[in-house]
Amino acid sequence: MRLTPEEEAILNGEQGESLAKVMKTLVLYGDAFGAEKFVDVTGPSHLVTSFGLNVLKPVFAIMDELIAGGVKAKMPFTVDPRPDFANIESGLLENLVFKKIMYGMQEAYDAQLAKLGLKNSNAYTCTCYHEEVGNIPKYGDILSWAESSAVVYANSVIGARSNRNSGIIELFGAILGKVPFFDLLTDEGRQAKWVVEVKTSKLPEAQVLGSTVGMKVMEDVPYVKGLGQFLGSELTGGVKDYLKDFGAAAASNGAVGLYHIEGLTPEAAEKGEGLIAEGAKTYVIDDAELDRVKASYPVIWKNKETKPVRCFIGCPHLSYRQLDDWVKKFGAELQKQGKTKVGMITVFTAAPDVIERFKTENMDAYGKLLRYGIKLSGFCPLMYMNNPLAEKKPVITNSNKLRTYTSARYYTDDEIVAIAVKGGF
Repeated sequence: MRLTPEEEAILNGEQGESLAKVMKTLVLYGDAFGAEKFVDVTGPSHLVTSFGLNVLKPVFAIMDELIAGGVKAKMPFTVDPRPDFANIESGLLENLVFKKIMYGMQEAYDAQLAKLGLKNSNAYTCTCYHEEVGNIPKYGDILSWAESSAVVYANSVIGARSNRNSGIIELFGAILGKVPFFDLLTDEGRQAKWVVEVKTSKLPEAQVLGSTVGMKVMEDVPYVKGLGQFLGSELTGGVKDYLKDFGAAAASNGAVGLYHIEGLTPEAAEKGEGLIAEGAKTYVIDDAELDRVKASYPVIWKNKETKPVRCFIGCPHLSYRQLDDWVKKFGAELQKQGKTKVGMITVFTAAPDVIERFKTENMDAYGKLLRYGIKLSGFCPLMYMNNPLAEKKPVITNSNKLRTYTSARYYTDDEIVAIAVKGGF
């Protein structure tokens, strides 16, 4: 990489050993991906490493060294969810495993994050870009992010620019205020290598469409045509929620860091088919293709007919609008089945700030949620499922990301409401 005199000075230790190590790491990272230079970070960072897992001792040691070296992020950052033991209704043994064996370093790690520039004690969510949380990049901002569902949202729905960085690398970019210039930060890297033509009879389930696209294009950028007939041409709150879930599935079932939706996402609306690279491949998605992909999802429960015991909705975290919508969906299904409470442990997950707003501004819906027996948590369903006791239990979800990374079984929105209320299949 070509370094400026100022960057050379940092690398040579003129601003301290800790910052020199940060710079050296990012230079090596940039060299590995063919970056020629650094560019300035212009928006706050979002970190993926949020859990005080006992096995992350190297991370805690790095944090201590950074703190001792007197460095911190140039702008306050947000971070992925933290454990929430109070609102997920775990058993005593599960809680013991969570608190003592798995996340025994959480309190100490929270303190480290605060010293390095954490925005506030509520800034734990995978959906930092929601207005209640406030880490909302601007169009064209250069970011140092790692959380896959947040990166793909920022790149695609907002039009900011971030690579799919790894944990700690994104923190180093936030501290240095610079990141290597390559891939999704460049105009060339944001061109679409796939044209995806959606030819379905109705709006596809966001999670299934994202999964279908992700498994086909993998890490490439898709340019999606045909959704406008269902979503319109304006990025309303509901459309953003749809694209949030679509992108999370594409990023986890594949490795998509950016997608363009014809006539809708900012760059596609501005540049149109000029974003499509020469020689781009075409992939047609119709009803049959969606059905084929959904049918291919493996069920890894020991007994496929086992009665599910827990339902997670909100991976990525739900928006304020989605919380309200889900309460209405469950209310209608409870009335349909002639019941007053859900038939299994059902957990909605959302950002702490979103939850707080929902509790205070939508007390009617929040009261219904409680009466229905539904839990509301800021936890990460994926990290709950990483508990060796929890992963053996039959859990259902409407999240393709959670299905991909854990033993949870996927169902569409309508399917999962019916199952959760009934208490089984």
